[in-house]
Amino acid sequence: MPETIVKLQDVAVFQNENMVLNHIDLEVKKGEFVYVIGKTGSGKSSFMKTLYADLPLKQGDGNVVDFDLKTLKEKEIPFLRRKLGIVFQDFKLLSDRNVNNNLQFVLKATGWTDPKKMSDKIEEVLTKVGMKTKGFKFPHELSGGEQQRIAIARALLNDPELILADEPTGNLDPQTSVEVMKVLQDINQNGRTIIMATHDYALILKYPHKTLKCDGSKVFEVIQKAI
Repeated sequence: MPETIVKLQDVAVFQNENMVLNHIDLEVKKGEFVYVIGKTGSGKSSFMKTLYADLPLKQGDGNVVDFDLKTLKEKEIPFLRRKLGIVFQDFKLLSDRNVNNNLQFVLKATGWTDPKKMSDKIEEVLTKVGMKTKGFKFPHELSGGEQQRIAIARALLNDPELILADEPTGNLDPQTSVEVMKVLQDINQNGRTIIMATHDYALILKYPHKTLKCDGSKVFEVIQKAI
């Protein structure tokens, strides 16, 4: 039996004091690829933020990569996030340094010290996303699709058990979205678990996976034909 990476039981998601989603029951196994869909304002991002503890879990039981979200202390959040790879819609690359130094910054921040190991790891993740030759480029010298590939490489640095991608193709044109999606597919086929929030239904139809919908304060699985 594959191990459980995410387990939520009767979870409610709050944005400040407002309940956005309620009665969420979810189990995600190792190696799964899961979409989270829904209209703008339906709670997709709040749901994702709860998984990486940007929003506290106030109600229900939640376990993500063996961390109990209900009892998680603030000082433990960095340790949770080291087991996660988070990919944002707007890339969040540091504009004042090149790609290699962006990635090195993350490694140093998460406790890496050996320059050779850091260099090898950076080369490994850039190769995985097809960006091996772009390490000396600055973010402004890269296209949106290339920046998102770098963001995915950054998410892979600490060999995460779970990748959370929040609208990773939201700022990209359709062709570039497909290219980025292919990178995520490859990563998933190599055994990584991915949860991806998206409103790009063309991608969902092209690359079908288990799909959850946020609607009317609920989260429920939908069959592809019903999307």
